[in-house]
Amino acid sequence: MASKPDTKSAANFKGDDSALIRELALLLDETSLTEIEIERAGLRVRVARNISIAASMPANYQPAASAASAASTAPAAATDLAKHPGVVPSPMVGTAYWSPEPGAKPFIEVGSKVSAGQTLLIIEAMKTMNQIPSPRAGTVTQILVEDGQPVEFGEPLVIIE
Repeated sequence: MASKPDTKSAANFKGDDSALIRELALLLDETSLTEIEIERAGLRVRVARNISIAASMPANYQPAASAASAASTAPAAATDLAKHPGVVPSPMVGTAYWSPEPGAKPFIEVGSKVSAGQTLLIIEAMKTMNQIPSPRAGTVTQILVEDGQPVEFGEPLVIIE
């Protein structure tokens, strides 16, 4: 369901609206959040800041799903999954789901053969389910996110070789 575009422009903001935006921006800084949105009295305000994914993750970042395999081999721990040639990064911030609905069969599993355009998983963002297609044909060698896990823009989701 598409929402109506907000017709209120920055030029139409009242002093109270500007103060609210400043308060929300301060709240972002105080809480280390990247985004906040409120709606009150017919006014919807969303304040977000751009953060580089590399700056927000430690240099030795390992997703939980691959932590056990990385611990068993030292060279694998040194590999940066975001630079892997078969990585499929998240195109948005949201919550990743492996299947179209709770209890349903997952779209993919490790070892699954996929074709270009096939749905790998779903990312829910702002109550919209977004299918994430495979950019290429191949075999799923790693699934780097858990079902129901929040993901950031650019975060590695799946490796296809």
